Amino acid sequence: MPSASDVRRGQVIKYNGAPQLILETAHRTPGNLRAFVQIKMRNLIYGKSSDQRFSSSDAMEVLMTERRNLEFSYMDREMFAFMDPETYETIELDAKLVGDAKNFLTPNGMVEVLYVNDKPLTIELPPSVELEVIESAEGIKGDTASNVQKPATMESGLVVQVPLFIKEGEKLKISTTDGSYMSRAK
Repeated sequence: MPSASDVRRGQVIKYNGAPQLILETAHRTPGNLRAFVQIKMRNLIYGKSSDQRFSSSDAMEVLMTERRNLEFSYMDREMFAFMDPETYETIELDAKLVGDAKNFLTPNGMVEVLYVNDKPLTIELPPSVELEVIESAEGIKGDTASNVQKPATMESGLVVQVPLFIKEGEKLKISTTDGSYMSRAK
């Protein structure tokens, strides 16, 4: 087993019985004290991040991981169907695993799924997606004094605040980190 000083960012370790994704590591040697490794990690089951301090020689159980690019196909009740573009295999993931990523999924849209020990654990979205506006109120003429915005419903059901000039049928670039309007799609 590797020691705490051997683990790197992006690896998945087993800590407290749950898989934890390593976000940051820092090796520290304070004054005349023993060296330690400060690790920032995210629990892949509950999504909570934490900082933990380990002795440099503590043994870590590193889990086997695989990242696969999958193409979203369709949603059927509480199951989301994805296709592996390399093998054309259909993979179904439940709504709990997909979580808030469902607001950014469009047919044929690509996502990256992190597998730990051949079990899908998280979905990683691209930084932004292009979504079409399906419903938006008309802007009031003359209401341009400042950065006035209106709600717009996107094709995935996500409601986004957009500028008044946006109309139904337009494609917009939406940030997947906070669900905000970025720009019109090109």
